[in-house]
Amino acid sequence: MEKTKQQDEKKPSAVSDVGAWGMNVVSSVGIIMANKQLMSTTGYAFTFATTLTGLHFGVTALVGLVSNATGYSASKHVPLWELLWFSIVANTSITGMNLSLMLNSVGFYQISKLSMIPVVCVMEWILHTKRYSKEVKMAVFVVVVGVGVCTVTDVKVNGKGFVCACIAVLSTSLQQISIGSLQKKYSIGSFELLSKTAPIQALSLVILGPFIDYYLNGKSILDYKFSSGSILFTLLSCTLAVFCNISQYLCIGRFSAVSFQVLGHMKTVCVLTLGWLLFDSQLTLKNIMGMALAVIGMVVYSWAVEIEKQAFSRIAYAKTSLTEEEIRLLREGVENSNTKNDELGEAKA
Repeated sequence: MEKTKQQDEKKPSAVSDVGAWGMNVVSSVGIIMANKQLMSTTGYAFTFATTLTGLHFGVTALVGLVSNATGYSASKHVPLWELLWFSIVANTSITGMNLSLMLNSVGFYQISKLSMIPVVCVMEWILHTKRYSKEVKMAVFVVVVGVGVCTVTDVKVNGKGFVCACIAVLSTSLQQISIGSLQKKYSIGSFELLSKTAPIQALSLVILGPFIDYYLNGKSILDYKFSSGSILFTLLSCTLAVFCNISQYLCIGRFSAVSFQVLGHMKTVCVLTLGWLLFDSQLTLKNIMGMALAVIGMVVYSWAVEIEKQAFSRIAYAKTSLTEEEIRLLREGVENSNTKNDELGEAKA
């Protein structure tokens, strides 16, 4: 009976986990494709990435406001200083990534993104004393090598670019760890947390975004001439961003930051494949071998995490059983001692 109950509980959880992850993959790949059309020179040449991110969070904040007003979601208290701190870290991540992409070669930019997995592991070990099994470490290594093979090309390093890449990696890793810790600390849902942080990020990025974008590409958004096509793709990008942001918070709340990073490289494989199918991007034997290695690493990682969960469940069950057994023995001991005391009392009488 107990096993049946556990299986029934696991099924809805597994379905919702797959749903959250599927939404993240589809929305993330979709927004990359939409932004590629919106921002590329062959598309609509809207090269204001930071401002666009501000618009993404603006629409997300609006959805959260409507959700709270209609009673679909409940607003829980989170200290303002925590929200401000998180927003600063998240905005630093966005700005750092944009600067890293501008100042570094594509190869070094990809390497900096790959380094997030070991950085997250180290930060979780420092902040939460979390440890990883040999199988998980091996799987992470295979994924990193596989994605590195299929994405890294030329690697050129310069001083400013290196500093920006370090800031981007550290802030992004800290942001992803903070999402999970804030949800657990204040028992708040992923969408509720996003609804609280999105307005702060939207306001700051919409104000500062045009200046950052002007520094990045030397163009002012005031000089950009919007067309019906660019407006349509901007709205599409913002819509997909809502699903992308919600699913990111959902995934990190359900999984760990490391799992999110490892499985996130599935999106890299999807983007490379869709780029080859839709945009005539070159797909070499090296890309195919790298993608195959990355997929193998992801499968091994999923297997290793499942083994860890099963081992942890067995340990937890053993501890619980031991405690219950101890309680039973203590109760029997108390009952026996009471019986003996009663017998002694009767003998004295």
